[in-house]
Amino acid sequence: MNRKIRVWFGKGSWKFLNEWKDNLLSLSDLLDNRKQRILNTIRNSEELLEMEADQYRVNGYSEIEREKLNLINSTYNTLEQLENYKNETIHFEQQRAINQVRQRVLQQALQGALRTINS
Repeated sequence: MNRKIRVWFGKGSWKFLNEWKDNLLSLSDLLDNRKQRILNTIRNSEELLEMEADQYRVNGYSEIEREKLNLINSTYNTLEQLENYKNETIHFEQQRAINQVRQRVLQQALQGALRTINS
């Protein structure tokens, strides 16, 4: 049950009450404006944080891609080195085998020559 109570304070009291009411409305407007500015600041801060987070994500993805390419290039270079070492090892082993065969052939030729000389 809402009841309106009006109090009469004498001559000019309605003017005072109207001014007081206007001041309250003005204060309410000020508080509403302040509330809106605070909410806008919060929204702007959230948008800024989202933009910064997006930038970190983009930078992170770019860094991951760079690291991935570096790893691929490094792996390729390592494989190329291993291939070169393999080829050098094969060449070395071939030369060693050829030298062993030469030594055996020379040794057999010398032994044959010694037998011929001794007979």
